[in-house]
Amino acid sequence: MTLTPPIQFDRASGALQGVNLWERTMACVLAAGSKLSASFSHRGYNMCANLMRATVLPARNLVVKLNTDALFAFPFGDGYWSKLLDRSFSYEDELELLFKNSVDVDYTLLDCGANYGYWSVLVSSAPFGSHKAIAIEPSGENFPKLANNAKINRDRFEVIKCAIGSVRGTARLSGTKHEAFSIAGDQSAGEEVPVIALDNLLDDGKLSMSGKYLIKLDVEGVEIEAIKGGTRLLQGDSVIMCEEHGNDPAHTVSRYILDQTPLSLIVHDPATNRFETVTELSILDRIKVSTHVGYNVFGTSSAFWLDRFNSLNASAARRAH
Repeated sequence: MTLTPPIQFDRASGALQGVNLWERTMACVLAAGSKLSASFSHRGYNMCANLMRATVLPARNLVVKLNTDALFAFPFGDGYWSKLLDRSFSYEDELELLFKNSVDVDYTLLDCGANYGYWSVLVSSAPFGSHKAIAIEPSGENFPKLANNAKINRDRFEVIKCAIGSVRGTARLSGTKHEAFSIAGDQSAGEEVPVIALDNLLDDGKLSMSGKYLIKLDVEGVEIEAIKGGTRLLQGDSVIMCEEHGNDPAHTVSRYILDQTPLSLIVHDPATNRFETVTELSILDRIKVSTHVGYNVFGTSSAFWLDRFNSLNASAARRAH
């Protein structure tokens, strides 16, 4: 069986290669749909793109050149990732700010709930500092796509097939959207997956307490359990980056970090373009404006990383003047 070569798209130039006229037209439709729906947080975009993929698009991969040293592949028409065809779209700005400000830091990214490995691809690329990354993804559907993205980027980051929880064990993974598979749901059905705790990475010799870590926890409802499983790791020079979902008015993850851990809670405020230390959760009522998207919050007890956040604010203030 001969596989059709992937479509190639360069975000810097806008060049689209390896397509026929129909595929080029559909790529333009996907890009235009992203641009049009951006003003209402892309509501409905994923569903429409996935419908196109199921009905009118060929079964091909799209490889997006994110920068001069980063390739990211996903199925053509994928509702979650096709927004990258819109060159004005930026993904998780607040994370990119921190990563770009940390090019000179010798850190490792722990990409937990890595999906297809977007951040592992970027952080391990030369423009982001060629950092070490460990991409952790439990889904049997997603993992081959993650492994492929490691392969097309010279296997420069490690991939591990497991879920993150409070202790080592097994769990059932379920869900209907590849970007939202979770072990938090019904444990009577779904794919059985191994589970490790963040601190197990220390036990297994993957990490050391002397290292610096940026830990992305995109673990779909298991954030608190993941934090509990990383008590030792979070005592060092680590930052956790957790998703606060827009449909949670109680701000459950942030409340736990603020009330139940020794970590400082930090959030990027788009209104001021500053990373604000949170002492009162009401700031999140203002920031979380859309109920169907996630917002990243940060937790750290590291003087080193707190200083980095301060330097980011100082840089933003200089640019503003």
